[in-house]
Amino acid sequence: MKNFINAAMIICLGVVIGTVGYSQQTTGVMQGKKLTEGAEQSQKAAKVFKEIMDAPDKSIPQKIVGDAECIAVFPQVVKGGFIIGGRGGRGVASCRVAGGGWSAPAYFSMKGGSFGLQIGAQATDFVLLFMNEKAMDSLLKSKFTLGGDMSVAAGPVGREAGAETDAAMNAQVLSYSRSKGVFGGLELKGTTITPEKDLIKDVFGENITAEQVLRSPSTRAPSEVRAFPDTLTGLSGTKAATK
Repeated sequence: MKNFINAAMIICLGVVIGTVGYSQQTTGVMQGKKLTEGAEQSQKAAKVFKEIMDAPDKSIPQKIVGDAECIAVFPQVVKGGFIIGGRGGRGVASCRVAGGGWSAPAYFSMKGGSFGLQIGAQATDFVLLFMNEKAMDSLLKSKFTLGGDMSVAAGPVGREAGAETDAAMNAQVLSYSRSKGVFGGLELKGTTITPEKDLIKDVFGENITAEQVLRSPSTRAPSEVRAFPDTLTGLSGTKAATK
């Protein structure tokens, strides 16, 4: 009888250990999948921003990039419909942090609607520059609308934008778009930006918010997702050096 009880206890212990091991393995697979998703989003945003800034004549003025508090890139946002249209996509944002450099990347979704005679669909890259602390604060809300919660204007284009650059600096957010190779400023009003809380949690850990990722230099990004902030560092420099 005693041997039977011992054998039963060993079997139960094996089942518990096996269950825990399977659970940890499954969690590891899920975390790996989400980390890959976060890395892909960061790489896409980095690629779009680098291509735009490397354009010989059509690019965002260096002064504006140097003055921006945060930069967000939404690659391949899809817009389409018949009569009633909409747009939707996902993107990555990074903000300047104390001591120089750019924060770990936080993930956001973009949604918006439009009405009018339209048909077909197209994919567009969007770049948003948040020019001051107030704009940055809006980005950190659980949800905000461009043109509603903050002023937004079409950003000037060209390495030497002159007076146009100074005038645009009055806006809290400057917006740009690139579609079918054509890049320019776009007054992107009525579009809603929302943090992707689940992806942020899966990449950085439980209870980590978009605000913690973007404001705190102590929130370290896994090396796999650093493509976007590393690209910003290489193309924008420090804020003090660009003034």
